[in-house]
Amino acid sequence: MDKLFEIIILEEVLEFLKGLQKKHSEKILYNIRKSQVELDSELFKKLNNEIWEFRTLYQGLQYRLLAFWDKTSENQTFVVSTHGFVKKRSKVPDNEIQKAMQIREKYLIEKGLKNKKK
Repeated sequence: MDKLFEIIILEEVLEFLKGLQKKHSEKILYNIRKSQVELDSELFKKLNNEIWEFRTLYQGLQYRLLAFWDKTSENQTFVVSTHGFVKKRSKVPDNEIQKAMQIREKYLIEKGLKNKKK
């Protein structure tokens, strides 16, 4: 099955996953891979114009990895996962969305600088 997009996982997400029990991080990664081949709002949902969330419910815990689209490549579409957290309320906290937006801005600026050097 063809992937709808490739995933770029930033360091903060890797650190978040390392801090979880192995079965929990495996379930999150499984759901991410599943979202690459099928559009399912239970797994990958839009929060605002720029930020999306990978969603995993496992053993009563709601895990969220925030992400954004990078469509700057002519050949591939990427989803960049910025950071993760355990969601405790029904709504994603504004500070988590703001953090993802700041990481997005930094990523796009750095990518722009790298592309100009080529």
